[in-house]
Amino acid sequence: MSENFESALTYTSYLAVDDLLNLQKPLSDGPEHDEMLFIIIHQTYELWFKQLIHEFLEAQRALEKGDTHYALSILGRIRTIMKVCVAQIDILETMTPLQFNAFRGYLSSSSGFQSAQFRKVEAILGRRDQKMAGHLPPNIQSEIREITSRNSIWDSFLDYLAQRGYTLPSTVTGRDKSIAYESNTEVQDVLLAVHQKDPESAMVAERLVDIDEGIQEWRYRHVKMVERTIGHKMGTGGSSGVGYLASTLFNPVFKDLWEIRSRF
Repeated sequence: MSENFESALTYTSYLAVDDLLNLQKPLSDGPEHDEMLFIIIHQTYELWFKQLIHEFLEAQRALEKGDTHYALSILGRIRTIMKVCVAQIDILETMTPLQFNAFRGYLSSSSGFQSAQFRKVEAILGRRDQKMAGHLPPNIQSEIREITSRNSIWDSFLDYLAQRGYTLPSTVTGRDKSIAYESNTEVQDVLLAVHQKDPESAMVAERLVDIDEGIQEWRYRHVKMVERTIGHKMGTGGSSGVGYLASTLFNPVFKDLWEIRSRF
């Protein structure tokens, strides 16, 4: 009987709680009180990035199958996760610059710039350039090259529209997917027709706008949090810190969906 009890699945064993709670290993002397918060917040971000990758891939499958309702559900979930990611910045901002600097030196060259999972999220969203993974280990670079060789979420949406009977330029649908998508006026014409005549497809498009806005909101809050905490110091990973982060602002992912706003 005791043997069966020991092997029974529990909340703790299913979620590997003991392992999870042993992953926080502060490096500072003492350690400094706020280092635990810093570690847990960033570990939580990595878990959410893992879930975002999981959800984006499922959204792509739904779009490429033409499953409108399931795609809407998954895209809505992605937007909600992004809201949680933004809300976590509020918690980080309870840490003052002095509190952060008390342990910042122990971080050495480690930096959020080295988050492989966030680079994968960017690749799924359509980022295609050599700078995004060159600083990461070779195996991660290979994984990101594989992601960038296939459809981005935008390409999956265009496949969805093609299944709905819309004619898209072959220069777009037949292009090398490892090359970044460029705004296209013919695609914008199709998107206008979608909004005017196809409410279901328009809802999918608006979910993508929600996600795009969510990414931009997260980037803005991240920049201001970093500026508030370290000002214009260089980032721990050697980046320009706030300067680099600020350069990523106001660059929409799905440019065509923003371009058509002035044409309604």
